[in-house]
Amino acid sequence: MAIIGGLLLAILLPAFVSLGFWQWRKAETKTALQAELDIRSNDAPVIMPTMPVDGEALRYRRVILRGTFDTARQVLIDNRLYREQAGYHVITPLRLEGSTMHVLVNRGWLPAAADHRVLPIAEVPTGIVELTGIAILPGQRFFNLEPQPTDGWAPVWQNLDLGRFREALPYPLQPVVVQLDASAPGGYLREWPRPDERADRHRSYALQWFGFAIASLGIWAYFLVRRP
Repeated sequence: MAIIGGLLLAILLPAFVSLGFWQWRKAETKTALQAELDIRSNDAPVIMPTMPVDGEALRYRRVILRGTFDTARQVLIDNRLYREQAGYHVITPLRLEGSTMHVLVNRGWLPAAADHRVLPIAEVPTGIVELTGIAILPGQRFFNLEPQPTDGWAPVWQNLDLGRFREALPYPLQPVVVQLDASAPGGYLREWPRPDERADRHRSYALQWFGFAIASLGIWAYFLVRRP
C-alpha cells in the first residue's frame, strides 16, 4: 500500500506544483504588463510614425493619429463581452495623413442584436480626424471556429488577426492596434480591460494547487507512519 501511495504521490505532487507555478506566472505576467501600461501611458504622447516601426517600441504608448478612415475596410470583431452582454469591437483602418501607411483603430464596443444575423450600424467619421489612444500589440494565438473567406471582405471576424489584415489590405499597416481614448471623438463604448484583470484569481488558483500538493503529501505521510 505504501508503494502504491508513493507512486501516486510521485505523479500528483509534481503535477500540482507545476500547475501552481503556471498560474502564479500568469498572474505575475499580467501584473508586469499593467505596471508597464501605467508607466508608458503616462509619458508624453507620440505622433504615430508614417514609416514601419517595431511594435514593441510603441506598446502601451499614448499616440496621436491624424488621417482619414477607410470605411470600406471596417470589420466587427465578434464575441466581445461587456458586463456579460455580447457585442462587437469596431475596428477601422486609418490612413495616416501624408502617407499610404495605415493603422488599425479599435473604436469601441457595440452591443449585438438578439438576432445575430442583424449587424449593428457603426458609422465612420468622414474627412480628416485627429485622435488619441493607447497602442497595443494584438494577440497572435487564437482559434477560428469558421474558415476564413477566400474572396470578398467579411464584415464580421472572430478574431483581430493582424496577419489576415495584412494579407487582405492593399496598403502597409503598422504592427499595433490603437485603443481609442474615451474622450476621443468617433467611437463607441470604451472601457478597455486592464492587463492585470483576473491576476488575483490566478494567484488564488496557484495557492489552491499548492494546497493540493501539501495535502497529498500529508495524506501519504499519514498512511506511511500510522500504526497497523
